[in-house]
Amino acid sequence: MVQHIAKSFDRDLEAVQARIMKMGGLVEQAIFDASQALEARDEELAEQVRRGDKAIDELEELIQEETARIIALRAPTASDLRIVLSIMKIAGNLERIGDYAKNMAKRTTVLNQMAPIQGANSALRRMAREVEAMLRDALDAYIQRDLALAEDVIARDRDVDQMYNALFREFLTFMMEDPRNITPCMHLHFMAKNTERMGDHVTSIAEQVVYLVTGSTPEEARQKGDKTSTDPSVAPQAPLGDG
Repeated sequence: MVQHIAKSFDRDLEAVQARIMKMGGLVEQAIFDASQALEARDEELAEQVRRGDKAIDELEELIQEETARIIALRAPTASDLRIVLSIMKIAGNLERIGDYAKNMAKRTTVLNQMAPIQGANSALRRMAREVEAMLRDALDAYIQRDLALAEDVIARDRDVDQMYNALFREFLTFMMEDPRNITPCMHLHFMAKNTERMGDHVTSIAEQVVYLVTGSTPEEARQKGDKTSTDPSVAPQAPLGDG
C-alpha cells in the first residue's frame, strides 16, 4: 500500500509539474510578444497577448486546485511537501508575470495613437527580453534543481533594476523637454515599472529553487537596484497601476 501511494504521488507530481512548464512557456511567449508588439507598434499582436492571458490564468487555477488535492490526499512530508508548496508559489508568480505582459499589451494599443518617443520602445524591448531570459533560466534551474543557475538569476535582477532606473530618468528628461511627451512617457514608465516587477517575480521563482535544493530561502536580503523611490535627485513617482 505504501509503495502504491508513493507511485500515485509521483504521477500526480509529474502531471502538475508538466502544467507548470506549460504555463512557463506561455508566459515566456507573452513577454516576447508583448515587447515585440510594442517595438513594432503591432496592435494585432498586442491583442493576441491580451487574449492569451486567459489560458495562463486558467492554468494557474488548475495548478492550485491540483496541488491542494495532492496535499489533501497524499499528505506529503519533508522534501515532498517543499516541492508541492514551491509549485503553488511558482504558479502564482507566473500568473502575475502574465498579467504584467497583458498590461504592456494594453498600453501598446494606447501608445500607438501617440507620437513615438525616440528609442523608448527598443529600450523597453531589451529590458523585457532580459526578464524573459531570466525566466527561462529560472525554469531550467527548477527542472534541473540547479542551485548555481538559480543564484545567477537572482543576481541578474539588479541588471533589470538598473535598466529601469535609466529609463525612468530618460522619461523624466523627455517630459521636461516637451510637455507633449508627458502622456506617452507616463504610459512608457508604467510599462517599464511593470517589467521591473516581472523581474521581481522571476527572482521569486529562482528563490523557490534555492528553497527546494537547500531547504531554506536565501539568507541575505535581496539587494534591489531600483533607487527611484529613495534617490533625492529624482522626482517622486506617480501612483502606479496595472492598466
